[in-house]
Amino acid sequence: MAVELFEKAPTVEDVLREVSKFKAAVTDAVEEGVESALRAIKQGRYAAEDAIHDTRYAVRRNPFQAMGVVFGAGVVIGGLVSWIGFRRR
Repeated sequence: MAVELFEKAPTVEDVLREVSKFKAAVTDAVEEGVESALRAIKQGRYAAEDAIHDTRYAVRRNPFQAMGVVFGAGVVIGGLVSWIGFRRR
């Protein structure tokens, strides 16, 4: 059996056929990857648009609560920035 494997040398056509199969497999994998990435980008965009819409609705429904949240976030961020600034000196 081992002798049979060594007797038949691959021809150029055999090698080209194998290369063609490999090229087709790689091309298909790349195309699937690109399609997956495009789907993920679309889903991310839709999720961001939904979040923006929900935020606008919540602000319109409770404007004073929204102002309080923004004010509180500003105070916390300002405190962190000043604390880090004083700490570096």
